[in-house]
Amino acid sequence: MAPRDSKKPKWVVEKERSKRAGAAETIWLFGLHAVRDALMNARREKLRLVLTKNAADRLADCLDGCGIEPEIVDPRKFTAPLDPGSVHQGAALEVKALNWGDLAQVCLSGAATPPVVVLLDRVTDPHNVGAVLRSAEVFGASAVIAPHRHSAPETGALAKTASGALERQPYFRVKNLAQTMQDLQAMGFVLIGLDGEADESLGARLGQLAARPIGLMLGAEGPGLREKTKETCDHLAKIPAAGGFGSLNVSNAAAVALYAAAQR
Repeated sequence: MAPRDSKKPKWVVEKERSKRAGAAETIWLFGLHAVRDALMNARREKLRLVLTKNAADRLADCLDGCGIEPEIVDPRKFTAPLDPGSVHQGAALEVKALNWGDLAQVCLSGAATPPVVVLLDRVTDPHNVGAVLRSAEVFGASAVIAPHRHSAPETGALAKTASGALERQPYFRVKNLAQTMQDLQAMGFVLIGLDGEADESLGARLGQLAARPIGLMLGAEGPGLREKTKETCDHLAKIPAAGGFGSLNVSNAAAVALYAAAQR
């Protein structure tokens, strides 16, 4: 008998296989802070918790009612499948990726009024993305958005750098970033691309958009924004540097831009 997949178009088969593979993917979070925040997050699907006795003692306040029984292990034989260089502090938690729901609905919510979102164009370093998530949470951004390909997925390293923000700050990885930008524009967002070569400053541009929802677009360090991304933005603006030289890394630039947007 021929396999069921042989009766379906190839693209349908590939899409279904990709969906099944995505559903099977899990993430190992590590470190006391990241594990604590995930245990306290009711939205997280928790699969396996590995702790040393010392870590279990330090997490005792959040173990009751977290819905998962820890495996207590010898610190010399830590059984969680982590990279050798991971600073796990005796705590590791296997989870499923968070599902933040409808992108449009989330983007129009958030603590900032009017709403602000951050878009990342091919920012792949998990430490940078984790730092951006922290700043986005601090300044009330509705969401951080990145392309599904060429971006940092949820990983233990990202979660550790985010210092808990991954559990609370919506992080969407979308199939088509350009289409998502157009969807945001249709919702009323004005998209500002940060570009060191732009003619106007970010502060000047934000001052003209005090009542509009804003999308702050940042590119990877080095190459910056792609040309197609620049063309899709409504405006390009720069963060001025004293003396006209120097630059910020992407996570610092995001923090400055989010602060500026919050001061409108």
